[in-house]
Amino acid sequence: MQKATVVVIGGGATGVGILRDLCMRGVDTVLVEQRDLAHGTSSRYHGLLHSGGRYAVKDAEAGKECIEENIILRKIGRHCVEATEGFFVRTPEDSEDFEVKWVESCRKVGIPVTPLSVQEALRLEPNLNTNIKSVYRIPDAAIDGFRMVWQNVASARKYGGRVLTYTEVISIESVNGQVVGVKVRNAFNGQIDIIQCDFVVSAAGSWAGQIAEKAGIKVNVQPDRGTLIAFNHRIASRVINRLRPAADGDIFVPHGSITILGTTSSEADRPDDTVPSTAEIIKLLDIGAVLFENIRDYRILRAFTGTRPLYSADPNAKGRGASRNFVILDHADQGLKGFVSIVGGKFTTYRLMAEKVTDLVCSYLNVKTECRTAIEPIIEDPSPKLLAKAKLYFPAYGTNLAASRLGADGLEQVVKRIQQKPEKSQLLCECENVTLAEVEEAASDSTSYMLSDVRRKTRMGMGTCQGAFCTYRSVGAVDATGLSWSQDTNGLFKEFLQARWNGIRPVLWGNVIKEAELTRGIYDATLNINGAIEYEK
Repeated sequence: MQKATVVVIGGGATGVGILRDLCMRGVDTVLVEQRDLAHGTSSRYHGLLHSGGRYAVKDAEAGKECIEENIILRKIGRHCVEATEGFFVRTPEDSEDFEVKWVESCRKVGIPVTPLSVQEALRLEPNLNTNIKSVYRIPDAAIDGFRMVWQNVASARKYGGRVLTYTEVISIESVNGQVVGVKVRNAFNGQIDIIQCDFVVSAAGSWAGQIAEKAGIKVNVQPDRGTLIAFNHRIASRVINRLRPAADGDIFVPHGSITILGTTSSEADRPDDTVPSTAEIIKLLDIGAVLFENIRDYRILRAFTGTRPLYSADPNAKGRGASRNFVILDHADQGLKGFVSIVGGKFTTYRLMAEKVTDLVCSYLNVKTECRTAIEPIIEDPSPKLLAKAKLYFPAYGTNLAASRLGADGLEQVVKRIQQKPEKSQLLCECENVTLAEVEEAASDSTSYMLSDVRRKTRMGMGTCQGAFCTYRSVGAVDATGLSWSQDTNGLFKEFLQARWNGIRPVLWGNVIKEAELTRGIYDATLNINGAIEYEK
């Protein structure tokens, strides 16, 4: 049996943000997550750090929150943010009247908007369709959801925070209308345990309704599917938004060497309804061609789908008709003290959401410590001395990538591994510049139980080859560590490759199908991981 003052349910951005905030205020907190951290919505979206421009007309409050948090996250999480800026672009198909309304709405909310001539916009972004009508510059940016989640966890751990992954909530225990604990089950061995606590915070995203039901409470969260495409090209240097009311396929977000196009909106059958379809991909390509007419010339890397946790007191409000704002539900109003749910919202406002729910929890716990998450950097920068040392072992470009992923503490541990055994500087994943030492460091973390967990920490297998070449290297690397979970090498192969296949299957045409055949040749033929080939003894 474990004990904590607060149990946070949900390991996405909001959950880890709450964990960090509570721990920074001195509250003993443990976070439980049914799968791996950043497994759900926080890693299955376009990675846009909103300026608020998308919401300025329809939801001014959400727009105001976005621009304020945009500024904060650039400061406290700069290793996770690529300051691309953004364009809002009106095409011949889009309303000039809406453009006028949008500019005025941005001004009222406080979002800086600068008009550009079409000629200047095409000079800066030459791949844009030449028939565009008007362009505005706006402070959008790209943000790495995986990195932001893990760096929040690293910060929370420094303040005593605990994280239990692959831990499913069975029930929320109460006595006389007061929460006293959470009953959980280990997803691997089925072992059941009780975590005694005084307070429970549900930050379970699309699963928030299911978590509330375990306490006998109704929360109207409707999961909403959103499918996206990742291209193996940096189609634009800036975030490109289509200047029209929010709709499908109207945002392009550059991340490193790739670009993500999204997203769709359709009612999901369940929170984990996250397998994209070919029909959705074709629809996105058709819509995206209005902004980039040569879109089909770009190689598709993969597709992926997430579910948005849309909340509305009105059960008839669905899809884009539901607000993107967040709501904190204190279930004391429904007869259960010590239990709150935070629902709705978006990645850009995760820190604000965490601050507001932590304020509420601390008011119950009589904790007076003020929130510092808006001013204290999430991780420390590596020192010049540490960076100089790292450059002796990493490729030139890889040093900065590793420093941004790992922060000062993580980079120091990885460098130590390489110093002790220089051969660990070899790259297991050339696409993302991930070394053997970094894979070993990620594999040794208490939250790692399979190769995909390592992938989410390092981005291994998320580049051009989609795991074709780094999978067998990485399986060999984690097998050599002797970790208890790393011994079933065939299982490691299958789990990792199946996760990659889910995103490749809907886009099997052109070069993608050729590369899929190469991967199949390596693993199904040469390595025979499915056992289809019987060898003579």
